[in-house]
Amino acid sequence: MAILVPLAGYLIVDHYGKNIVHVPPFLIAERVDTIVKDGKTTYDTVYHQIRDFTLTNQLGEQVHMKDSEGKIRIVSFFFTSCPQICPTLTTHLKMVQEAFKKNEELVQILSLSVDPERDTVKSLKKYADKYTIDPKNWWLLTGDKKEIYDLARHEFFVNALEGNGGPDDFIHTEKFVVIDKDRYIRGYYNGLDTNDVRRMVNDIAVLHIAKDKKKPGLIKRLFSSGN
Repeated sequence: MAILVPLAGYLIVDHYGKNIVHVPPFLIAERVDTIVKDGKTTYDTVYHQIRDFTLTNQLGEQVHMKDSEGKIRIVSFFFTSCPQICPTLTTHLKMVQEAFKKNEELVQILSLSVDPERDTVKSLKKYADKYTIDPKNWWLLTGDKKEIYDLARHEFFVNALEGNGGPDDFIHTEKFVVIDKDRYIRGYYNGLDTNDVRRMVNDIAVLHIAKDKKKPGLIKRLFSSGN
């Protein structure tokens, strides 16, 4: 219920068109460009945009970041043999998935394995079945370790320590990362903290309202889709 409350608030705000108090900011600035036009100088901040990548999901399908185009993404890092932190992270993400169940096209969850050599497709499928994870909008992903670790460090910025993705390199984080429809980072959240997860769900809802102001309200869209 703690996760579902913000979504209910989202429906109300979306339906009645109330003013949005807080839109999650763009994060991770890469540079500031100086623009001189007609003798006037302005400055434009260029933010980091997640590159496309290809990994393999729990169904053995090769999937790309661009395959989730049009959705807001939640990115997490885990491994199937993790005894403590990962089960909690997965349980909280399961609650998030349930919160968006009736409108699943809003969000795509991407959980990247930090132990991809042992986390085969078979292992991921077994883990997904254990937690009844719906693959339509939640991918458990495996692939080349160096690629995954490069994504963690240089695309999602969840680890400040450098490494080479070799046998002795290991990344583990409780962070959830929210990526908007245009592949910009819009928030980091503690996946072990239910209050922070609830804040994440609320921020996702606000991002959808902010990006889709010209679309009819969500309630209207839900009823229209059922016809």
